[in-house]
Amino acid sequence: MQTSKTIDYYFAPQSPWTYLGHSRFAAIAAAAGAAVRVRPIDLGSVFPVSGGLPLGKRAPQRQAYRLVDLARCSRHLGLPLNTKPKFFPVASDDAARVIIAVDMHDGTEAAMRMCAAVFAAVWVQERNIGDPKVLDSLVVECGLSPKRAEQSQSQAVQERYEAYTQEAIDIQVFGAPSYVIDGEIFWGQDRLDFVERALRP
Repeated sequence: MQTSKTIDYYFAPQSPWTYLGHSRFAAIAAAAGAAVRVRPIDLGSVFPVSGGLPLGKRAPQRQAYRLVDLARCSRHLGLPLNTKPKFFPVASDDAARVIIAVDMHDGTEAAMRMCAAVFAAVWVQERNIGDPKVLDSLVVECGLSPKRAEQSQSQAVQERYEAYTQEAIDIQVFGAPSYVIDGEIFWGQDRLDFVERALRP
């Protein structure tokens, strides 16, 4: 039996953890018949409110463990991942806006496809998602209109990006990825088992 639940999917395009969970999350949502609302957010605005720190400002032992855990999760999930990709840290606002533009014009399924392309660009393909030309290419590779990149610079898209970020802050999302079901936050791709349970009738 399928549910009619909705999952608000908060993430940052440069997040390796979002990449590691994305395909599994998409499959879980589809199997449950759940609707996904794609919500790219600006962690640069979320962290000062939530107490989070940019990677470079975290304690050395936390940075070291992150690399170990990324490699561990990559092996466990059978997903390729460069733990130190060429273009990271990377500005991700433009990528977030492209995903929003795709969502607005092409719908959730296309936006989820665009997400997958952006995540893989950073963590598998060594591509710079801060480069407009790379984003243009990713849009076309996803079979979408080249106009999406241009449309992503619209005021409507920017307002939606800001609204999603504020929405995340208001409901106390503090990291990426976060999956929110009926007001309950599930933080991290390692909590997808709980997401799956929450979607059961």
